[in-house]
Amino acid sequence: MPPQDDPPACEHMFVHEEATIMHADLDSFFASVEQRDDPSLRGRPMAVGGGVILAASYEAKAFGVRTAMGVGRARLACPGLIVVPPRFHAYSEASRAVFALFEDTTPLVEGISIDEAFLEVGGLRRLAGRPVEIAARLRARVRDEVGLAITVGIASTKFLAKVASAVAKPDGLLLVPAGTELAFLHPLPIERLWGVGPATSERLRSRGILTVGELAAVPGNALASMLGRGAAHHLNALAHARDPRRVETGRRRRSIGAQRALGSRPHTPAEIDTSLVALVDRVTSRMRKAERVGRTVMLRLRLGDFSRLTRSHSVAEATAHTPTILMAARALLESSGPLIAERGLTLVGISVGNLVDERAVQLSLPFDAGSSGALDAAVDDIRTRFGTGSVTRAVLLHHSPSLEMPLLPD
Repeated sequence: MPPQDDPPACEHMFVHEEATIMHADLDSFFASVEQRDDPSLRGRPMAVGGGVILAASYEAKAFGVRTAMGVGRARLACPGLIVVPPRFHAYSEASRAVFALFEDTTPLVEGISIDEAFLEVGGLRRLAGRPVEIAARLRARVRDEVGLAITVGIASTKFLAKVASAVAKPDGLLLVPAGTELAFLHPLPIERLWGVGPATSERLRSRGILTVGELAAVPGNALASMLGRGAAHHLNALAHARDPRRVETGRRRRSIGAQRALGSRPHTPAEIDTSLVALVDRVTSRMRKAERVGRTVMLRLRLGDFSRLTRSHSVAEATAHTPTILMAARALLESSGPLIAERGLTLVGISVGNLVDERAVQLSLPFDAGSSGALDAAVDDIRTRFGTGSVTRAVLLHHSPSLEMPLLPD
């Protein structure tokens, strides 16, 4: 494919052959798919959600509507807001179409969620031109062939490429030339760094540290006294643009998970447990479909004060057995009960890690889970033939599945 004309100068691009990692991120993905498929929603403030907002159009974001916000609060912020129920099959289909274009662009693609990926294009200069030209063509193809807007950041590291795409949103293209990383990064607010959430941001800002450059100037010991040694080491490396990771392909996923936004209102233990059951059911079904089993069950919570909590437990044998993983997840949730009661809960997530191929696992005797394993397999077969909603657990009856947010394309 011959290189095309350079994209417009207004997209803030420079040329340097060493910046070859692209981060491609679909803009407001769920909402954009809805606006693509329903012309009456285009240009209007709209959102996808059930009890909470899963995605908001840029027209709605202008009014302060954000992901995980309760729908009632969102309507107060934006009285004309249109809320539509999610259509996860449409999002999965759009994701597959976009990832096909990624893989047609370069064989080095690392998907990191349903709507974003890293691409390495350093070896394509003779065939396809400079990274900015490759990115411009990719953006045009996504718009023309899938009907969606996508933003691309280009840099010499994965971290900077992701920051560049965030700065360029919406519907933009931004390249950080090699050798200018710190000049680009240091004026940005500290919230641009991975790991700086509301609590860390407040702690740093209370000490007058507002930009990445100001954080980079803080001595390591002083930063460790503020944030702890692990967080200080991580943020110091990012603030100096140190990120040795390369784009990884052909790697089987190390974990499978899902999460569900709950909204800001108080939730009873029974409501939280119902969400946990739905997530475990979904995750274990995905594991069996992928022929994977795992030992480490991880619970992720976002509390009402926006702090995050992660707990994990390793079971005795690698498994995809729904009751076994649910038992471990419930134990982790119970251990978090006091904090949930004190601060509230707005999001719950579950994942299973340390995955291995199920055929490589030697089951121990006796096969106590045999009948339940057969039940799992029968349920999977029914859902494959008649759809995911054809059979469900009794505790999930009359509960909407609309709050689940897929993490990766199926």
